[in-house]
Amino acid sequence: MVQSQNEECMPASSFLSFAAQYPSVHTHIHKLGFRLMALIKGPFLIIVLLGFTLHIAQPRKAVRCPTTCSCTKESIICVGSSWIPKIVPSDITSLSLVNGTFTEIKDRMFSHLPSLQLLFIEGNKIENLSRHAFRGLRDLTHLSLANNQIKTLPRDIFSDLHSLIELDLRGNRFECDCKAKWLFSWLKTTNCTVSDVLCLGPPEYQGKKLYGVMSFDSECITTDFVVPQILPYHSVSVDTFHYKNDVFVAIAQPSMENCMILEWDHIEMNFRSYDNITGQSIVGCKAILIEEQVFMVVAQLFGGSHIYKYDESWTKFTKFQDIEVSRISKPNDIELFEIDGERFFVIADSSKAGLTTVYKWNGKGFYSYQSLHEWFRDTDAEYVEIDDKPHLILCSRSQVPLILQWNTVSKKFIPHSDIPNMEDILAVKSFRMENELYISLTRFIGDSKVMKWNGKQFLDIQALPSRGAMTLQPFSFKNRHYLALGSDYTFSQIYQWDTEKNTFKKFKEIYVQAPRSFTPVSTDRRDFVFASSFKGNTQIFEHIIVDLSL
Repeated sequence: MVQSQNEECMPASSFLSFAAQYPSVHTHIHKLGFRLMALIKGPFLIIVLLGFTLHIAQPRKAVRCPTTCSCTKESIICVGSSWIPKIVPSDITSLSLVNGTFTEIKDRMFSHLPSLQLLFIEGNKIENLSRHAFRGLRDLTHLSLANNQIKTLPRDIFSDLHSLIELDLRGNRFECDCKAKWLFSWLKTTNCTVSDVLCLGPPEYQGKKLYGVMSFDSECITTDFVVPQILPYHSVSVDTFHYKNDVFVAIAQPSMENCMILEWDHIEMNFRSYDNITGQSIVGCKAILIEEQVFMVVAQLFGGSHIYKYDESWTKFTKFQDIEVSRISKPNDIELFEIDGERFFVIADSSKAGLTTVYKWNGKGFYSYQSLHEWFRDTDAEYVEIDDKPHLILCSRSQVPLILQWNTVSKKFIPHSDIPNMEDILAVKSFRMENELYISLTRFIGDSKVMKWNGKQFLDIQALPSRGAMTLQPFSFKNRHYLALGSDYTFSQIYQWDTEKNTFKKFKEIYVQAPRSFTPVSTDRRDFVFASSFKGNTQIFEHIIVDLSL
């Protein structure tokens, strides 16, 4: 039978598609093919039959549309879903998830849809999104998370969306605290159009737009003290000094009869042993730098105190001179100071027979310059400039702190005043904040005190409970002011200055057995506090900056 010219033939493509859908006719098709081969010759037949066979062998797999969704060739819309559809064509460009019940979006939940350009997740109950929720969607231009229950977004969640043009966050109320700092910064720099981000809290920002919130910099940066290194020995005092661009620490170890000198290792980034001065019951090591020379005053309870000098050729300290045993019987503190270009140090003596004595450098050595007073059992001496005039404050177990003033005529210290109602003070330290002079007074029994100079006298501004305290040390790192209060009976406390209340508040609790001193040491843009311990290991605390927005 011959087909009329007016009849339309089934297109080859339709015929092949029809055959692919009905496998039962494959046999007939193959038979037809062999018959055609008998009738038609040439390359044309080979090409047709090759295409015929390949199309039949590789039919396109149909993808079923999820039951809660409606699908077209390019988009999927799901309403009321409790899950994100996974079995969908990977080349769709639009996905809408509306009024669903799912509460979170986990890592790479859309990575199977790399061609997405439009993603609308609206009216669901989403509370949590992972940091990599949208990882891989580099072609995404429009993203809507409107009308969910989102209070915070993980840092840099949009960092992979390089093509993003529009972001809709309406209907969510965000916690505009430190966790939103990154979003605050991103809103100010992105070229993407973003809907208003409204704040749920804190109370002072409730109902306001995140974009209008003041900078988070001060609120979101805090500090902490961590222990990067522990020294396995007891100690009672620590001193630090710089010499030829290196940082050193001298540690008095009475039980080991050592003055251990450590050096900061710039490669290993820790403190390592450098030298060791041996003696008898060493309670203090104090470095003095004079004209590129380094001297070390080593105070001992027995055998007299001595001064050592650093010998470059031996790279160690060697004995330089003795200090009179008759004057210094029970040294308790060493304090350095300079007046009119001349170098001095004072040793506070806490024995009944001792004399708290000032020593002066004469170009060749140190000699006793002035005995301040006797019979008072001085426990600490502090050099301080009050109204630009040199003063010494002496603490004693037998009287209130005594203030001595430098007399420019006699070139000696003379009694000036005292600090009333402050009996039984173990130690005094001075410090400055915003050009104001303060002192801290340590008590073993009762409250330790923080006092402020008002131009005429020191006034009490804060009492700190300090049962068993042997030291109350002020120090400052990165414009933050601290007090370290050591206790023999309980945990030691680090206080931080509150600029709004103008008092110190508890900041961190640390455990140091029988603390005797806290010494700040800075090197390589890093800040440390050495905590000496009379009964345990010497601990090194590092002061670190903590960004709460991370």
